[in-house]
Amino acid sequence: MQKKIQPKTPLIEEELLPIEEARNVIFQPNKGPQTEFLAASEREVLYGGSAGGGKSYAMLADPLRYMGHPAFSGLLLRHTTEELRELIFKSQELYPKIWKGIKWSERKMQWVAPSGARLWMSYLDRDDDVLRYQGLAFSWIGFDELTQWSTPYAWNYMRSRLRSTSPDLPVYMRATTNPGGRGHHWVKKMFIDPAAYNKAFNATDIETGEDLKYPAGHQKAGQALFKRRFIPARLTDNPYLSAQGDYEAMLLSLPEQQRRQLLEGDWDIKEGAAFTEFDRNIHVVEPFHIPSNWVKFRACDYGYGSYSAVVWFAVSPSEQLVVYRELYVSKVLATDLADMILEAEAEDGNIKYGVLDSSLWHKRGDTGPSLAEQMIMKGCRFRPSDRSRGSRVSGKNEIHRRLQVDEYTEEPRMVFFNSCTNIVSQLPSIPLDKKNPEDIDTHSEDHLYDALRYGIMSRPRFSIFDYDPNMKAQNSMPVADATFGY
Repeated sequence: MQKKIQPKTPLIEEELLPIEEARNVIFQPNKGPQTEFLAASEREVLYGGSAGGGKSYAMLADPLRYMGHPAFSGLLLRHTTEELRELIFKSQELYPKIWKGIKWSERKMQWVAPSGARLWMSYLDRDDDVLRYQGLAFSWIGFDELTQWSTPYAWNYMRSRLRSTSPDLPVYMRATTNPGGRGHHWVKKMFIDPAAYNKAFNATDIETGEDLKYPAGHQKAGQALFKRRFIPARLTDNPYLSAQGDYEAMLLSLPEQQRRQLLEGDWDIKEGAAFTEFDRNIHVVEPFHIPSNWVKFRACDYGYGSYSAVVWFAVSPSEQLVVYRELYVSKVLATDLADMILEAEAEDGNIKYGVLDSSLWHKRGDTGPSLAEQMIMKGCRFRPSDRSRGSRVSGKNEIHRRLQVDEYTEEPRMVFFNSCTNIVSQLPSIPLDKKNPEDIDTHSEDHLYDALRYGIMSRPRFSIFDYDPNMKAQNSMPVADATFGY
């Protein structure tokens, strides 16, 4: 990169500069992925993989291509203030050498170029932090270490802040990260799973896998909203580090999981995963017809502000649990969720019982029926989940046991239909709590995990009497509340 950059001139130069100009170069992207990232035209791009690939410097360099445009407004984010400070130090070392007259404001946490272009550097520690940017607009937004965000909420919300009034000023969202972290599973679903590495693809809904398209009635109805792309990075892409050998030696010395993650950029390996015994080849099966005499039940973890998760189980005569259906939705009222559950079960026949987070029976003052009671009144029967002392750890241990292969049947004690895409993706990505390894990290996206745990802790059993017409009393759940039913 040369010291002077003309407005709207790309930051990237494919050819090496002449030797006589080399002394004027402050930053020049490495050939390969780093150059591809800086030249990418897709709306949303993730640059990630192994450690040492030059991701942070690429992220700092990317917004500079438009710092000569007076209408440019950019925002570079880290998860915490401590992590942000590292980026600020690097930018203070780099930016003044590249842009003559660029100024840093510590009070406003922003860079201001002589053209009037601005680049804010900030953090998003909690989902509510996005409200700081309500009413603001940016033409470029970057997330450094994207997997540090446990859910896609911040990423999706900030997309709404992306706009430009200048036809020659495109809008971009950019991210860098290594595999692992609290948000590993959703980042993988958004950027890694939909297409081959380094191939542009139509942006998809990570819950349904369907392409995001303009709605009916729009002049572009049916067309893709925008494109995404994942650009993998490896240590060998950075000649400055790889040539030394010391950093590579350090990565080679790591335990296998960390080594595959940080050296090889392997997205199928998650550091600190709670359920390392989960194996898609063993635990994920093609859907099959469930016999009518198998016990069926459901478990639910409700949340309006985040996600509601419902998991359906069937119990085989060998006591194997089969997770055959899931429901994973957000911003849904409890009563509407009850309707969705009943609709999904319309062809299931008898559902033996349902288990619901026991906290939903709590009332706040004289406010009428609890959320659980509202769902029961809709005809969706539930009983409270096990919330006894130690039930969280016991539930986690029981999931471990269920993932084991039974020594007599030589089959896993629990399997999942491959149509249950969300739980199949999330379960192997759930991290351990670093402070309490006996439990999972509750800051991760754990709603489906909780529903799974509630169901398993209900101690389901197969019984030949469950569907005996002469044993109807056993087909009902005990009355929990005489007013609101079962």
